[in-house]
Amino acid sequence: MIKKIIIILIAVIGIISMYSFKNDEATAYQKLYSQNLSAYNLEQQKLLNLIESTVVLDSNSIKIIRIQIEKNRIQLKKIDFWLRYFEPNVYKKINGPLPVEWETEVFEKYEKPYKREGAGFTIAEIYLNGTNLEKNILSNYIETSMGAIDTYKVASMSDNLKSADVFFLCNRLYLLNLAAIYSTGFECPNTEKIIPELQHMLSDVNEIYATFNQSFPEKKLDSNYQELYNQTIEFVKNQPKDYTKFDHFTFIKDYVNPLFKLNQQCILKYQVVSKSNLDYSLNDNALSIFDKSVYYAQSSKGIYARIKDPMVLKDIDSIGKLLFYDPILSGNNQRSCVSCHKSDDYFTDTQIKTALQFNQTETLTRNTPSLLNASFNHLIMLDGKLLTLQEQAKTVITNPIEMGSNEDEVLAKVLSCSTYKKAFKKFAKYTPAESKISLNHIFSALTSYYGKYSQNYAPFDNAMNKNKPLQSDEIKGFNLFMSKAQCATCHFLPTFSGIKPPYIGNEFEVIGVPADTAFTKLDNDKGRYDVNPAFETSNAFRTSTLRNTDKTRPYMHNGVFKTLEEVINFYNRGGGIGHKLNVPNQTATSDSLHLSLVEKKQLISFIKSLNENITFEKPPLHLPESKIKTLNTRPVGGKY
Repeated sequence: MIKKIIIILIAVIGIISMYSFKNDEATAYQKLYSQNLSAYNLEQQKLLNLIESTVVLDSNSIKIIRIQIEKNRIQLKKIDFWLRYFEPNVYKKINGPLPVEWETEVFEKYEKPYKREGAGFTIAEIYLNGTNLEKNILSNYIETSMGAIDTYKVASMSDNLKSADVFFLCNRLYLLNLAAIYSTGFECPNTEKIIPELQHMLSDVNEIYATFNQSFPEKKLDSNYQELYNQTIEFVKNQPKDYTKFDHFTFIKDYVNPLFKLNQQCILKYQVVSKSNLDYSLNDNALSIFDKSVYYAQSSKGIYARIKDPMVLKDIDSIGKLLFYDPILSGNNQRSCVSCHKSDDYFTDTQIKTALQFNQTETLTRNTPSLLNASFNHLIMLDGKLLTLQEQAKTVITNPIEMGSNEDEVLAKVLSCSTYKKAFKKFAKYTPAESKISLNHIFSALTSYYGKYSQNYAPFDNAMNKNKPLQSDEIKGFNLFMSKAQCATCHFLPTFSGIKPPYIGNEFEVIGVPADTAFTKLDNDKGRYDVNPAFETSNAFRTSTLRNTDKTRPYMHNGVFKTLEEVINFYNRGGGIGHKLNVPNQTATSDSLHLSLVEKKQLISFIKSLNENITFEKPPLHLPESKIKTLNTRPVGGKY
C-alpha cells in the first residue's frame, strides 16, 4: 500500500514538474542572456589560462595578453546592457575603472562611505602599462572578475529577465551611458578601440532588442524606436574609427537623446515600475537627457517641499531673498550670504581667490563656490561633508570664521522683525510636521530663493533640446571635450560634473592642484580626506559642474587659477604630476594631452556655451525693521 502511494506521489510530482517546465520554458530573451553570459565566462577562463601559462611578462607575452583582453571586452559588450543594471557594485569587479573607489550614493549618504574594490580586464590592462609586473597580481584581477560573474547566474538575476519593466530600465541606463560614457574612454584605456567597441555594442544591443520584442510582443519597442536605432548604428558605422574625429555632438543630439525620449515614453506608456535603487534619482517624466529635471538630488525648497500653491511659494521666495541680503544672520550683523555669494556675480565672488574670514583680517582657505546648480549635487561642499543645502546654510551661518553666529541668536534676531515673524508664522501652517517656527524654516527660505536660479538653460542645452544652432568652434570644442581633452571622463553630461549615470552619487578626483602658479608645492588642503581618511581620498575634491564656469573665476578649490586658459594648460601638461608635484594617488591623467592652441580655444568656446541664460534680480531696497533698535542700522548686503 505504501509502495503504491509512493509511486503515485512520484507520478504526480513528475506531472507537476513537466507542467512547470513547460510554463517556465526560457524565452529567446532569456536564452540570449544565458548564452552570452556563458560565452563571456569562457573568454575570462581563456584569459586566465593565458596569464597563468605565461612564464615571463615581457613585451611579446603582454601583446598576446592584450589581444585576449580585447576579446573579453568585445564579449562583455553583449551583456553589459544587463550587468550594469542588475548588480552595479559587482560589475566593478568585472570592469572597474579603478582598483579602489570610495562611494556614498544617495540612498547611502547617511552612512559612512563604502569602499568599492574594482577588478577585471580594464584594471588589468592599465596594470600592464606599468613596470615590475607580477603575474599573480594580474591573475587576481581576472580571478576576481570570474568570481563576480557567478553573481549573474543566480535565479534572482534570471528573474529580472522575466520582466518587461526591467528591460526598459536597463535600456534607459544604456542610453544614458551611450551619451556620457561609452564614447569617451572612461573605461577603455586603449583609445583606438573606443569607437570599434561602440560599434560592437550597438549591434549586440540590437540583438537584445530583437529577442525582447519576440519574447514580449505586447510591450515591444515600437517601430519609431527601432528605425532610429538602426540609423544610429549606420551613423556610427560611417564615422571615423578615431574617437577624436568622431562626431559626438551629432551622435548625442540626433540619435541618443531622441532614443532616450522614446524609451521614456515607453516607461510612461507601460507604467513601468522600478524595484532598483539605481532609479532612485531618475525622473520618468523627463523626455530629454538635457532636461533640468532628468534627475533629482537636492530639495532647494527644504521644509517647504510639499507646498504647491504658487502664491505661497512666491512669498517664501520673497522672504528668502530678504534673508539672503540680510546681515542679521551673522554674529556681528555686518555679513550676509551675498557678502560672498554675490547675486550679480553668478552667486560667487570673481574678484578674490578666497573670501575674508569673519575677523576681517585673515582669508578662508577655499574659493567661494557658486550656488548655481548646487541642487544637483548629492553631497554638498567641495569635500562632500554636508548632505543638504539647508545644512550648508546652517553650517556657514554658525561657523565662527565665516558668519560667526549661533542658532539661538539667529532665530531670536530674525523673529524680532515683524515682517519675518508674520511670514514664518504663515509658512509654518504649511509644515504640520514642524508647526513651530524653526531654523529649518529660515534656512529653507534661503535655499528656495537661490535654488530657483538653477532652472535655467544654456545655448548648449537649447541645441540639444530645441535644435538651436551652435557655432562651429563650440561643436568642435564639445567633441574635443568628449575625446582628446579627456574632460568627459570626469565631467559627465548633462551637468558636466562628477555625477555620472544613473546620477545617484558624486565623484571625487585627485588632480594635484598646486598652492601657487609657480607649482612650488601641492596645496595642503586634504579635501575629502578630512571627511573620509584613506590613501585614495587625500587631496580629493568633488568634481564640480562646468556650467557657468566662464562666469565664476577664479578656479580650483583654492582659486589658484585666474583664467580658463590656465586651467586647460594645467590639465594639458598632466595635472600635478605633469608639473613635477608629488601626487601618488592622482586620478587625472598625468600624460600630456597635446592640445594645440586652436584646440584650447575651441574647448573654451564650448565651455562658454554652457553659460546659462539667467536674469538676476536687483537687491532689495531695504530690510525688515527689528524691535531691537541697534539692528535697524544694518545695511542691505552687509558691510564686508
